[in-house]
Amino acid sequence: MNYPSPDTIHRHILPNGIIILAYENFASESVVIEGLVRAGTIADPIGQEGLASFTAAALMHGTAKRDFDAIYEDLESVGADLSINGSKHSTDFGAGCLVEDTDLVLDLLAEALRHPTFPPAQIEQVRGQIMTGLTIRANDTQQMATLAFNQLLYPNHPYGRSSRGYTETIQTITQADLVKFHQSYYGPQDMIICVVGAIAAETAVAKITQAFADWENVAQVKMPAVGGQERPLFTQHTHIHMPDKAQADLILGLPGPARSAPDYLHASLMNTILGVFGMMGRIGQNVREEQGLAYYAYSTLHGDLGPSPWTASAGVAPEDVEQATASILAEIERIQTHPVTTEELADSKAYRTGSLPVSLETNSGLASVIIDMELYNLGLDYLQRFPSLINAITVEDVQTAAQKYLSTDQIAIAVAGPDITR
Repeated sequence: MNYPSPDTIHRHILPNGIIILAYENFASESVVIEGLVRAGTIADPIGQEGLASFTAAALMHGTAKRDFDAIYEDLESVGADLSINGSKHSTDFGAGCLVEDTDLVLDLLAEALRHPTFPPAQIEQVRGQIMTGLTIRANDTQQMATLAFNQLLYPNHPYGRSSRGYTETIQTITQADLVKFHQSYYGPQDMIICVVGAIAAETAVAKITQAFADWENVAQVKMPAVGGQERPLFTQHTHIHMPDKAQADLILGLPGPARSAPDYLHASLMNTILGVFGMMGRIGQNVREEQGLAYYAYSTLHGDLGPSPWTASAGVAPEDVEQATASILAEIERIQTHPVTTEELADSKAYRTGSLPVSLETNSGLASVIIDMELYNLGLDYLQRFPSLINAITVEDVQTAAQKYLSTDQIAIAVAGPDITR
C-alpha cells in the first residue's frame, strides 16, 4: 500500500493560522472533512465543568444564516453529515458528503464555528440532552468507574475533571457563558482542517480558503498548558457503591506518556502485548479465558497532548473484584520482571503493522491519521516510517517501557458496582 506521505499530502497554512491538509483519494465520489479548533474542555473554569462540551454541542443549533431546522434540512437534502464535539484539548468536527456538496458542507461548518447564535430555546434542548446523558452515566457502572478513576488519578489536574460536566455545573451554565467561551477560544489560530476524497488538492485548498481565510479573532485565547501528573505514592482505592447492579466494573492504571514522548511506541507495543493482541493480550488470557473471572478484560494506552492514562479494565462479578485485580497486577509484574518472548513480540509487531492498512481503508480513517501526524508533530512521513519504527522495537525496549510506565504499588484502582458480600 502506498501510504500518504509528504509527496501526496498537500499542506498549506493560511495567513490567519489555519493549517490545511488535503489528500486526494478518487476511489469513490465522496469527501470527508475533519479537523479541530483549539477550544478544549481543559479550559473549563472550576465550577463550570462541561462548558466547552456544551458550547460545541450547541454550535449547530442555530447560526447567523440558518436556524436549527434549516441546518439539518440542508444536510438531509443532500445526504451529508456534520458533527461537532468537544474533547480535552480541542473541539473536533467531522463531515462527509458527495463531492458536489462540498461547498454546502463547508458553508455549514464555517457558519457553525464562526457565527453560532445560541438560541435560548435550543440551549435548553441541548442542556436536556446533556442532563439525560449524565443520568445515564450515573446508572452505568463502567462510566462511573471511569469517572471515579480519573478523579482519583488526577486530583489536581484538568484530566481529573469530567469533560461532560456534572449535573450541578450543567444546570448553571448560561447563554452568556456559552457566548463568552466561544468568543474567547474559537478562532483560526492553529486550527487544523483536513480534506480527503475525490477532490483535487488545489480545489480543496481553494474552497477552504474561501470559507475560512477571512476569519479573525484577535482576542483568541490560547489553550492552557497541561502539566504532567506524578503517579500515586502508594496504591489508592475508591469504590462507587451501586447496590442495584449485578456487575462491577474495575479500572486500574496510572499516568501514561504523552503521544510525543520518544518512547511512546515502545509503551504502546508493550500495551499491545499486555492487553490488546489476540483475546485482549495477557490480561484477557489470564483474567477472562483461563480463570473465567471477567465478561471483558483488556488494557488501553491512548496518547494525547498530555499524560493520558494507561488503564486496565474488567467487568466482573462483585465477588471476583479482588481476584481480578490481583491477576491484573500479577500480569503487570510479569511484564516488568520477565522479558516477553520473541514470539509474542513478533506476533504483536505483525498485528500492529498489519492493522495499519485496514485503518486507512476509509477517507475518515485517512483523515484521522493525517490530523494526528500534524497535531502531534509526527511528520507527514510518519506512515512510511511506522513499520520500521515498530519492527525496531526490542524485547529490552518493551521491558524498559513496562518498568518506566507501569507499577503494582503506585497505582489508582476504581470500582463501581455493588458492595462485596462476604
